[in-house]
Amino acid sequence: MPFLGQDWRSPGQNWIKTQEGWKKTTADEKNNNVSVESFCKAEEEEEEEECFNKENLLISLSYDMAAKKRKKDQMNNNTKVPYFHREKWIYVHKGSTKERHGYCTLGEAFNRLDFCSAIKDTKRFNYVVRLLELIAKSKLPSLSGVAQKNYMNILERVVQKVLDDQQNVRPIKELLQMLYISLCGLVQDMGKSVLVGNINTWLHRMENILQWQQQLDNIQIKRPTSTGMSLTDLPVSLQLNIMQRLTDGRDLVSLGQVCPELGPLTEDRLLWKRLCQYHFTDRQIRKRLLVSDKGQLEWKKMYFKLSRCYPHREEYIDTLHFCSHCHILFWKDTNHPCTANNPDSCTMALSPQGFINLFNF
Repeated sequence: MPFLGQDWRSPGQNWIKTQEGWKKTTADEKNNNVSVESFCKAEEEEEEEECFNKENLLISLSYDMAAKKRKKDQMNNNTKVPYFHREKWIYVHKGSTKERHGYCTLGEAFNRLDFCSAIKDTKRFNYVVRLLELIAKSKLPSLSGVAQKNYMNILERVVQKVLDDQQNVRPIKELLQMLYISLCGLVQDMGKSVLVGNINTWLHRMENILQWQQQLDNIQIKRPTSTGMSLTDLPVSLQLNIMQRLTDGRDLVSLGQVCPELGPLTEDRLLWKRLCQYHFTDRQIRKRLLVSDKGQLEWKKMYFKLSRCYPHREEYIDTLHFCSHCHILFWKDTNHPCTANNPDSCTMALSPQGFINLFNF
């Protein structure tokens, strides 16, 4: 059967742009009628259009790559402005079930719980600081890379809060010192995969810790400008009553050094006795008895000696709670979807060490 239409293998029709417009030509007319000038002009315009198209293509590709990079950085928490989770409660699952596969780790819980808002609350601040201290002591290598970065971001927020409020300087300095010592030992073992990330990243973080320590060392506590009644203007009984609210003996020593007028009161034996009885048991106290030449117990010396041998008692105003019925971890003042008839009976408060032990499986 003969092929009646145009052969698909033919080059097709030729069109040339002239001063009057586009003109359809054949191969012979192209060779005979089209001037060299118009042909060169058409080629130049085609090259400009091709370059313009290439430039637009490159710009669009660069925009697409930048958008993908921003999305990837946001997912990996690598943006300059760190992202903090705001979840008030999380479900802690310790094994695989038909409904859920896997288990909740310490790093996942640390990432998802709202610790960023917790450090702004004075009731939760000491709790979070103690938790950061325990993680820095032994649990930092067990965190994921995102959790380790989140740890450093929260620590930066804590340092900034202390610099702004000029309070809780000593515990944060001790936390930074402990973290720096731990990192010095961990960075030396980078070949054993104890930390996630490049070693240069951790060296940069260690430099930030040294800068934070320097800022805390150079902090200048501003005296209040109010001319009202101060602590020294109160009666002695009220001064002693206020000092009894201090749970750290080092605060009493600092108070006596800052205010010499209150120095004799900070040496009160009954004050130090109550401190010893608050933090330590009777059995621990009997093992570390110190008697003066006058036959009296040296409660102040006993307190610091006991502090080196035994841990202090920990009490926090607001803590994390765990519901044993629905396995939900939540803050005390937030409600969680509990299905128990009596939710209070299956809820227990978690100390910072209890929070760590909850994920030991």
